[in-house]
Amino acid sequence: MRKPPSDRPFPRARRSLSQNRACGPAVLARKERLIRTKAKMTDALLVDSDILPPAAEQHGPAALDQSLLHSPERFFNREISWLSFNQRVLDESENPRHPLLERLRFLSISANNLDEFYMVRVAGLQGQVREGVGVISQDGLTPSEQLAKVSTAATELERRQQAIWRDLKVQMAAEGLVIENPSEVTVGELDWLEPIFLNQVFPVLTPMAIDPAHPFPFIPNLAFSLALKLRRRSDVKTFYALVPVPQQVKRFWTLLTEGKSKKHRRFIALEDIIGLFIESLFPDCDVEAKGVFRVLRDSDVELEEEAEDLVREFEAMLRQRRLGSVVRVFVDGDMPGELREFIVRNLHADVHDVMLVNGMLGLAQLSQIIPDDRPDLKFKPYEPRFPERIRDHGGDCFAAIREKDILVHHPFESFDVVVQFLRQAARDPNVLAIKQTLYRTSHDSPIVAALIEAADNGKNVVALIELKARFDEAANLKWARDLERAGVHVVYGFVEYKTHAKLSIVVRREGDLLKTYCHFGTGNYHPVTARVYTDLSLFTCDPAFGRDSSKVFNFITGYAKPEALEKLSFSPISLKPTLLQSIAKEAENARAGLPAGIWGKLNALVDPEIIDALYEASQAGVQIDLVIRGICCLRPGVPGLSENIHVKSIVGRFLEHSRVVCFADGAPIPSPQTRVYISSADWMPRNLDRRVESLVPVENPTVHQQVLNQIMVANLNDEAQSWYLEPDGAYRRFDVTSVKKPFSAHDYFMTNPSLSGRGRGVKNLPRAFDHVGRRR
Repeated sequence: MRKPPSDRPFPRARRSLSQNRACGPAVLARKERLIRTKAKMTDALLVDSDILPPAAEQHGPAALDQSLLHSPERFFNREISWLSFNQRVLDESENPRHPLLERLRFLSISANNLDEFYMVRVAGLQGQVREGVGVISQDGLTPSEQLAKVSTAATELERRQQAIWRDLKVQMAAEGLVIENPSEVTVGELDWLEPIFLNQVFPVLTPMAIDPAHPFPFIPNLAFSLALKLRRRSDVKTFYALVPVPQQVKRFWTLLTEGKSKKHRRFIALEDIIGLFIESLFPDCDVEAKGVFRVLRDSDVELEEEAEDLVREFEAMLRQRRLGSVVRVFVDGDMPGELREFIVRNLHADVHDVMLVNGMLGLAQLSQIIPDDRPDLKFKPYEPRFPERIRDHGGDCFAAIREKDILVHHPFESFDVVVQFLRQAARDPNVLAIKQTLYRTSHDSPIVAALIEAADNGKNVVALIELKARFDEAANLKWARDLERAGVHVVYGFVEYKTHAKLSIVVRREGDLLKTYCHFGTGNYHPVTARVYTDLSLFTCDPAFGRDSSKVFNFITGYAKPEALEKLSFSPISLKPTLLQSIAKEAENARAGLPAGIWGKLNALVDPEIIDALYEASQAGVQIDLVIRGICCLRPGVPGLSENIHVKSIVGRFLEHSRVVCFADGAPIPSPQTRVYISSADWMPRNLDRRVESLVPVENPTVHQQVLNQIMVANLNDEAQSWYLEPDGAYRRFDVTSVKKPFSAHDYFMTNPSLSGRGRGVKNLPRAFDHVGRRR
């Protein structure tokens, strides 16, 4: 690797991922400045007229260092940035502000995230190395160099997951929730477990001896197996054997807890139950060595663009996913070396892809042991609000939307309003047509049920189902067939593009005219994730939005490329150019001495063209504040490149998922003049160039104020859940030790009503903010 000179303009991270945690205010404190804005609010004072900007050093126009702008080190590596995000998720499992079982849930989420990262991102890098692909990443690394860095960081993350699990296991035991070691199971418990094993586990097990007549079996993706070296008593011969652990059987079983309160539970893992009764599977054999292993395989299926039948092609690819090449093998750390070598050799795995686990394999499944009856160890339940304005109209969504646009902020406001909108459309005799995109939804989707009901009621229903939604392909295939059987026109979009836009259109006859009602979302039509993900749903009957939405649907269903849209921008055609033009305009305003600023809230920022445009705007004097939950390849705070760019990440009880971007447009931000958009797209090449995505302007004054002065300001002000990205790539948590009550955006949204859904009789309005960004 290249050794940097001592005066290198791009600082190197001085800490490992596990060390990028809370630090003192001396690290975070920056010179602050005071500005004034005369923003006049239309409904309520959300931000006072005298406000503080984000508490970070601000700079005017400065020369852009061209050498920095052309250096690959102006970008952070995408894979390492993602691992850093998963590290922040894992850190929540040690956050003392969270209840015990919620910390266990964060550990499970982190482990599941890492499994998917191996199955897709690491598998892709391994494939490039295997095929000799020499493509260089935007940060200047070859696939093999990236793979080496990823392996080091991911292995460290896995080890820390196990260390946290050991700590949580002790804390859970103190609360009466015990994961039992098989060596501690009593004779009485064995007697109690035996009929359970014989009746519910044994019938689905297939013990396999390994010899020339019984070759090593295929181990599917995500599967556990028990490996054994056995000695037959009759002829004293040794042989290897496997017992694949069935994936259709639950992982954790509850042991008998006589004399204990109902809150006490003792669990044992399925693989440990099998190990206790191995004599039933291999009678007349002694166990000389044993251990459990788990396999991850390449799951990033590729679509043949010339496929004649998209459905058949996807069905074939889902079968291929099970057969992907081995990416990672997790082996019980107690497994003897000889048995381990036998497993690795027969899996045709690289020794560098083997992880010895001193703990529990498959931490992602720990969420299964979270009991329903321990509210004392979970977050206090939260029930989403339902927009009062719709209730004012007797539940009539169309009447409420006709009055003025409505923005629903999930999960703080109920997803039920989206379902009610479609159910009402399905049952309304004046509704003629419904058009709906579906990227991900639940297994018992009320959205799909409403579309089927609409078709049954004679409506013209079109459902655009995206088969390429990773890990939801099988579910989407099922929904497609169900909808087709009901008479819904099912379209699969483009072969070369994923349709990721969240869009619903209802065409209704009102008098002699047809009126189009639209729903635009930043998240999926999924009632389960809508209780956990923060997303925005915009309802409008603005005729221009209706015309634009119809054109977008026609583009997807009939390749009718729209010549011009009145308000919407969409990828892969106009969304990215709109963003680049808006960023450039802010730079022009800054050079002209006008107020200039950009606020953005995204899940990921990767696109190099967008990043370079932000660098140029920064050096023109544009103040740029970004809230990016996950991957961020932009390097903030570098003199001569990005000193006006500040990046934070919020990780907490709810998963940040909404996408918002705001441009000052010649007035201090926030103001009524600020141009505000919501979007389905992150700023990644795949979203901007290879997907159908939407960028929706927010024009209604109340909704504009809600998004800009309430949602965005609360996110910029958050302290309790915020991490700040430094120029060296380290994320450092905001130090709340000296803050009496750190501000939490999530707590604010749970306790303060939103604006656009308020009813006529409602008096209470959201609490005002007196600043923007970190408090001094």
